[in-house]
Amino acid sequence: MPCNKREPGSGCAALQGFNRMHAILGASEACIAVHPSDMAVAMSGLDARIETISPGGETRTIPIGDFHRLPEAMPHMETVLGHGEMITSVTLPPPPPGRQVYRKVRDRASYAFALVSVAAIVEKSGDRIRSARIAMGGVAAKPWRATEAERTLAGAAASDGAFTDAAEAALAAAVGHGANDFKIPLAKRTMRHTLAAAIDSA
Repeated sequence: MPCNKREPGSGCAALQGFNRMHAILGASEACIAVHPSDMAVAMSGLDARIETISPGGETRTIPIGDFHRLPEAMPHMETVLGHGEMITSVTLPPPPPGRQVYRKVRDRASYAFALVSVAAIVEKSGDRIRSARIAMGGVAAKPWRATEAERTLAGAAASDGAFTDAAEAALAAAVGHGANDFKIPLAKRTMRHTLAAAIDSA
């Protein structure tokens, strides 16, 4: 079965084949695979920083949002690591004030990749949202930071309407490929429920 990740240039069988688990954001004609990690999604919401060292001893710090690549024309290149470059540590900055919630929707209770997941940190000020950080999993080739949703929520009243607006903003560019069309409304519902849970506990 052709796969541009395993064999560059061979094609993507999932585009016209079985793609129920595949990407709805950030995909390309070369690849619609999703990033499978749960932890990386949570770390994206926490603005993790990745420390690396090259074979020559040079070190650098990479924000997690810049670490994973979108597939574009080279899906076999999944990260920005250079040849021989190694991760030496991952740093989690102190989180902002607010309630942290992670919600994962999957086909079975254990040992299953996310159909959709949402990590959220929401800070309230009275009845309004001061700030929010939101990352999504199961929807793209990298942990997907929902910056449009974050901007929509900043300063908004903490309400179901605001959560709906945020979810619509986050998924505005989403594209299904047939068997995974259901992921778009599922992702919206999951984001709304996650934000509501964060607000209720904040």
